[in-house]
Amino acid sequence: MSRESSLTLDRGLALLQAVADTGGEAATISQLAATIGTSRAAVYRLLVPLAERGLVWRDGSKVRLGAGVLRLAGQMLPQLRDAARPVLRGLAESVGVTAHLSVAEGDQLHVIAVAEPSWTSFHVAYRIGSRHPISRGAAGKALALRAKGREWAVATGEPQPGTFGVAAPVRGVTGLRASVGVVALEAMDNARVGPQVARAAAELAEVLRG
Repeated sequence: MSRESSLTLDRGLALLQAVADTGGEAATISQLAATIGTSRAAVYRLLVPLAERGLVWRDGSKVRLGAGVLRLAGQMLPQLRDAARPVLRGLAESVGVTAHLSVAEGDQLHVIAVAEPSWTSFHVAYRIGSRHPISRGAAGKALALRAKGREWAVATGEPQPGTFGVAAPVRGVTGLRASVGVVALEAMDNARVGPQVARAAAELAEVLRG
């Protein structure tokens, strides 16, 4: 690959990431140009192959992610679940509550993997595929934590009344906004559980980085 081709590919990927980072909102051509540091004309050129592959959708000067991204995500999720399964299993058995991996999709959180403890009398049944607003629950709040700040977030009565949650962000994996969390029907010792959840999130991040 020539240097020019490599640069074009890098800018195309940066553009796709910029569209994704707008969440559920449409980005304008001007916004995208400013974000990736290029001209509006260059953005128009870069959008052509992305649109042809269904990765973006254009409506005049506004751009959103296209359905092609869903196809890619559908192929990625099984790999992500496989990587998360042993980490979540270990966390669930250690803490004695249900563990889960949640991924941000716009303003929603999508639960993509769950592990339940084998030795408890009762625990939360958390359904894979569940979604809730990113602003509610420990899993979403964990994504707002600063890199140099607190390592885990807690929530009570969110996203469901009567539940208690602790979650930590999966950091350092490019393009992934996700958190590892635990949820229980009784209050947990957050000072004890929090570090365990943070370690599990860090372990998963290391596995995903290869």
